[in-house]
Amino acid sequence: MTAEIVVMNKTAVALATDSAVTIERIGDRKVYNSANKLFTLSKYHPVGIMLYGSADFMGIPWESIIKIYRSDLGTHKFSTLKEYANNFIDFLDHGNPLFPNSEQEEYLRGTIFRYFYQIRGEISEEVRSTIDDEGGIEDSQIERITFEVIERHYDRWNTFDLLPSIPKTHIKDIIKKYASSIDKAKNEVFGELPISEKSLEQLNDISASLFSKNLFSSSASGIVIAGFGEKDVFPVLKSFSLEGIVNDRLKYWEDYRAEINSISSASISAFAQQEMVMAFMNGIDPSYSECSENYSDGIFDKYPEVIVKRIPNLSESERKDIRETLKQESNRLFKDYCEWGGNYRRQNHVNPIIDMVAVLPKDELAAMAESFVHLTSFKRKITMGAETVGGPIDVAVISKGDGFVWIKRKHYFKPELNPHFFSNYYREDDDEKE
Repeated sequence: MTAEIVVMNKTAVALATDSAVTIERIGDRKVYNSANKLFTLSKYHPVGIMLYGSADFMGIPWESIIKIYRSDLGTHKFSTLKEYANNFIDFLDHGNPLFPNSEQEEYLRGTIFRYFYQIRGEISEEVRSTIDDEGGIEDSQIERITFEVIERHYDRWNTFDLLPSIPKTHIKDIIKKYASSIDKAKNEVFGELPISEKSLEQLNDISASLFSKNLFSSSASGIVIAGFGEKDVFPVLKSFSLEGIVNDRLKYWEDYRAEINSISSASISAFAQQEMVMAFMNGIDPSYSECSENYSDGIFDKYPEVIVKRIPNLSESERKDIRETLKQESNRLFKDYCEWGGNYRRQNHVNPIIDMVAVLPKDELAAMAESFVHLTSFKRKITMGAETVGGPIDVAVISKGDGFVWIKRKHYFKPELNPHFFSNYYREDDDEKE
């Protein structure tokens, strides 16, 4: 996990991220505090990119992918930040040679096997539960459990829409093109189970849905692209979730967008671990707020029945009428309570902070973004569990006039011992110009 912050006003956008990366293996977890997550997307123009979630994509480190893209982009520029973001997505999509068919099929096999084993685990758990309850189990019961668990997953995937970027034929195309890999996974994972033809067909659809529908796993990557296009007067931010490429189609979703304009003069956005930023902005921990609201909802829901039971000498029809009247009034009061709470938070916490961010100079924007990451890191440090936010904090400010400026940046080497690194940074593009 990580903590990443973007603070924007009409002057500039500040980006800050920690350096923690979590490596997980079966039964073990290791946290390193040396990962690079903040980069320039262009060497020459005011655009930056941050990463969270998985540290690599299709087996290639994100850092390498970004630097290959940056080299291909060269001095080319776009009119808007939206075009930069779309161009980066297009670079990944539609048959990039970085991701050959062999890698795509390997990724598909691994993803399907992991998901099928998850289904198999649920089947085994329900079988064990039946044996414990009844002292044994019949083949017909195993077949029923298998059918019900697979159908449950099939129905779940059917509640999600096809991603906008995915063609309508993608599911059928995957089932046809990768039939042998899907069949192999079905045979190895479910081969010894009594399984119906209908369930086998549902497993085919589930397999293709993994790479087509708007549901992302915990292994997905997140990217945040922020800055200015050539014609953008104010900064813009776009973020995406990405999860792999199959049949030359990238599975991605634009999940957030923020821009500064005449109406919205400032913005604070948090990615990955967001709760400390939300607590600071709203004046209340988001988990506590949700818990309190849910508990209050339960009280408002149950109280009409409590009142009705306390009133003596009522007929059943009278009880029903009073219960319905009180229920309607209770729902109205709870809605008013939630609206009041939301208005209070906006007026007394959110808006004053946003109003101040709108007038902050560049150095204070950077300090604010860094402070939010520090706050999250400190919370992880003094609570139980792995310190999944930590290490040096990289901070950059992007403005229309000054471009991408590093405020704080870690190196794995000593800069004074490697002057050639900095002199070579622009040389490749200068050589191409000559």
